[in-house]
Amino acid sequence: MYGMIKIREANKSQAAEIACLIMTAMTDDCCLYFCGEGYGLEDCRKMMTMLVEREDSQYSYRNTLVAMDADRVVGISVSYDGGLLHELRRAFIEAAKEHLGKDHTGMDDETQAGELYLDSLAVLSEYRRQGIARRLLLATKERANRMGLPCVGLLVDKGNPVGEALYASVGFRYVNDNRWGGHPMKHLIL
Repeated sequence: MYGMIKIREANKSQAAEIACLIMTAMTDDCCLYFCGEGYGLEDCRKMMTMLVEREDSQYSYRNTLVAMDADRVVGISVSYDGGLLHELRRAFIEAAKEHLGKDHTGMDDETQAGELYLDSLAVLSEYRRQGIARRLLLATKERANRMGLPCVGLLVDKGNPVGEALYASVGFRYVNDNRWGGHPMKHLIL
């Protein structure tokens, strides 16, 4: 199956598939952390789909590389210039107030200028262990090079040694500790 997978820029019509994979990358616990009282994963999914459809969101399809098996999105890499975080995050903050009943205005920064921030990386469970995530990571590094950014940065949950091992296998190295979505994280760069 590996040879049939193509990596390419996403398009708006893939928003629902991309949103579900972003939520996979975030984990249910993290998605629920962003929800206010009385809101749940379905509310989050609808909001994320809307954010992927937008062009001014950190989760925009314009910031997404997709791994395709024929017409099916089987993996994603969502990345953007870290220097644009505050500008791109505005859409999320506004949408979370409206669709999740929670204000995230004071959210900690997860990135900074000088890196292409890898916000979300996910592969459908039945496509894992085929090198797709590795290919998406390498394509993300190529994207950073084309954008003139010196590195790719990401946060990995300290409780995710499998993810950390994947990142290390393509050359990511530890920079410092961070917190995001209520979880202790490690900041890595490539």
